[in-house]
Amino acid sequence: MIVDTLIHARWIIPIEPANVTYDHHSLVINEGRIIDLLPTAEAKQKYQGISTEYLNQHALLPGFVNCHTHAAMSLMRGIADDLPLMDWLQNHIWPLEQQWMSEEFVKDGTDLAIAEMILSGTTCFNDMYFFPEIAAQQAIQHGMRASLGLIVIDFPTVYAQNSDEYIAKGLALHEQMMNESLITVTFAPHAPYTVSDAPLQAIKQQADDLGLFITMHVHETLHEVEQAQSETGKRPLQRLQELGLVNASFVAVHMTQLNNEEINMMAAANAHVVHCPESNLKLASGFCPVARCLTAGINVALGTDGAASNNDLDMLGEMRTAALLAKAVANDASAVPAMTALQMATLNGAKALGLDKDIGSLVIGKAADMIAIDLDCLSTQPVYDPISQIVYAASRQQVTDVWVNGKRVLKKRQLTTIDTLDLKTKIAGWQSRLSR
Repeated sequence: MIVDTLIHARWIIPIEPANVTYDHHSLVINEGRIIDLLPTAEAKQKYQGISTEYLNQHALLPGFVNCHTHAAMSLMRGIADDLPLMDWLQNHIWPLEQQWMSEEFVKDGTDLAIAEMILSGTTCFNDMYFFPEIAAQQAIQHGMRASLGLIVIDFPTVYAQNSDEYIAKGLALHEQMMNESLITVTFAPHAPYTVSDAPLQAIKQQADDLGLFITMHVHETLHEVEQAQSETGKRPLQRLQELGLVNASFVAVHMTQLNNEEINMMAAANAHVVHCPESNLKLASGFCPVARCLTAGINVALGTDGAASNNDLDMLGEMRTAALLAKAVANDASAVPAMTALQMATLNGAKALGLDKDIGSLVIGKAADMIAIDLDCLSTQPVYDPISQIVYAASRQQVTDVWVNGKRVLKKRQLTTIDTLDLKTKIAGWQSRLSR
């Protein structure tokens, strides 16, 4: 049988079933979907690929799902480091955005982020930023899968003047993207302290009507929680629950300040948590109790946050940090083992975006979103357990090839859809402007 792509790999890590690694197996791709996964000897007899790849020293696995980004903020990488969150936001980031935010800013910043993410093995990202229609346009152009947050915030920006306009623009983008195979949308109210009750109620109604998820920064810092309690007498998550937002379509990002009652609330609602360990560490925001959340049955995914507060979009690094930090926070070396961390970076992320029927694991019938990691480097030798080596030892420079929906967007460490020289020229121009 002739198929589009036939990949023979030293190891295939499908994620489903968990804790399984297939030795000397092959993945068969046709029309952007996985149609078979079988031993290489059998694949060579059964299939002929229009494109055939031999990954004799590589692990083939699903692409990473970066569940929380502010992609365009890559243009502000390193511009205001080593500051606490509110100082960082109010005195540095928000003033720069007020001065420079534009469609051009989002276009070039998103291109930079997509390039970095592809190079480090991310095949899908969940974004929250202004001009999401521009981010969608760039993701489509570069063959990247994306879930675009329909940003809502109470105060006016260059993008919209009030919550009604934010919501209206978001609904228009949802309508525009309904037939795009690589693009989905979520509502993205910024945070409890920047979005009031009325727009949250409107978002809840629209989300219910359209079947959309809601992504939101929640309980990111102790200051946020204490300020809410002082002003309203309620912790932010309690307020969101009373407004009806905490349900199976709710994706709470950061969640560094959680008590047992709130963990049980999230678990009972089948809501999702996105853990951003490196950004939280850098901003000293606190520690998400990942092990307790997982034990309670909460789906916990991973995100990098924006490159302005991380300072990279490297999901391999995020996985390692998440696994190590969880052990220290739980005082338990068995908390978040390597396989769990890998699930958080792949299938759990797909679940948090409502995309797990299509991505997140290498299963027959799913989209061919996959990456190859070369484990033949000295730093990942010897290979006793490929899963452990990927989580605890591999670097993003070992990602050699990336496919999204069966299309190769990284070939032997070379981007196939992005002109890197042109992109570097544009980024240099932004550096000159932003550093004035």
